[in-house]
Amino acid sequence: EELRGVLKEEEKRPDVAYRAASGGANSSIIMAIPVDVQIILGSTEMPVSELMALQKGSTVALNRRIGEPVDVVVNGRKIARGEITVLESDPSRFGIRLTEIIAATKSA
Repeated sequence: EELRGVLKEEEKRPDVAYRAASGGANSSIIMAIPVDVQIILGSTEMPVSELMALQKGSTVALNRRIGEPVDVVVNGRKIARGEITVLESDPSRFGIRLTEIIAATKSA
């Protein structure tokens, strides 16, 4: 429910909202718009020389530890945090269990 509130705030932005020809918002069209969802495990910074030395089998250390929450980013905006989990329906795949919904900020 909280996530829906965050997404509804996004719908109110003029650059995101879609208005049907009749002038009313067509929520079924809006709800069908695909969005880019990314799970950010972490990041790192390295000099170009280290980047160029990477090869198959290289390990890149990230700025997060095992067990720390990961960020859920939708269309470039962080909307939630969660923990990595194994899907019960398919143990060969990962999923994210949401632990925090990040409140929408009101834009002026």
